[in-house]
Amino acid sequence: MALGNHSTITEFLLLGLPADHHTQALVFVLFLVIYLLTLSGNLLMILVIRANSHLHTPMYFFLNHLSFLDLCYSSVTVPRMLENLLSEKKTISVEDCLTQAFFVLASGGTELCLLAVMAYDRYAAICYPLLYGQIMSNELSVGLVWGSWGLAFLDALINTLLAWNLDFCETQVIYNFICEIPSLFPLSCSNSSVNFAVLLFSALLHAFGTFLLVFFSYTRIVATILSMSSTSGRSKAFSTCSSHLTTVSLFYGSGFLRYLMPTSGSPWELVFSMQYSVVTPLVNPLVYSLKNKEVKTALKNMFQKSLQHLR
Repeated sequence: MALGNHSTITEFLLLGLPADHHTQALVFVLFLVIYLLTLSGNLLMILVIRANSHLHTPMYFFLNHLSFLDLCYSSVTVPRMLENLLSEKKTISVEDCLTQAFFVLASGGTELCLLAVMAYDRYAAICYPLLYGQIMSNELSVGLVWGSWGLAFLDALINTLLAWNLDFCETQVIYNFICEIPSLFPLSCSNSSVNFAVLLFSALLHAFGTFLLVFFSYTRIVATILSMSSTSGRSKAFSTCSSHLTTVSLFYGSGFLRYLMPTSGSPWELVFSMQYSVVTPLVNPLVYSLKNKEVKTALKNMFQKSLQHLR
């Protein structure tokens, strides 16, 4: 028994990835490259923001934390997946599975909150430009970031502790590449209705609460932009929001669908999990660097300085 008197199964089988050895080798190389690109892209974003004094604003303070979070998020999921691809036994202990499920939920919840905070920041910058410095003070920015981490970790802790008390004594196969709380409910031979209700309530409260903040912020932003008389002003305002909107669409769309759809072993569950836990952390630094003139200028200056030092 792995969890005192709570379980007769000590490990699960993660069978969401291809079983063919040749396919596994290709998938391993693909995701190793994705992981290395994710690490380098997000680390580069953090270095650029910290090295350039022009980027020491609330918007880039939040982006700095988003990049750090994406580093953590990717590191929670991809290394275990790579290990699984190399291993003959596709197993994970119950304790490790629940630990990974905790960090997946905590990382995802923090990203939801940070994206909502970043939407509010853009709302303050575009709708109240003269008061922006007063509204988004350093104290508020730091408080919003720590509040995002704290709320998400509390939510994850509650759901994981409830899952820890489930009895796992039937099938032990998880048709995914990572452990997530919804994937554990069909494996339990005890009543998981309370767990499902708490997860659904926290998902609605957490996910839809942050989504409403994003929706409200962008409703006001669009109304303000459309009221601008200057075409160049509209274009500049839209360009500052396009990167964030892209990230929100990618993450919210796949995250909502994954946690609100019933767990049935469908391939779509794997697709949505892959989207928000592997693809989004890779895409975020690319989106913010390619669509943001200030970041592109800072990157160019940093590379020029590096070349000068090498000479």
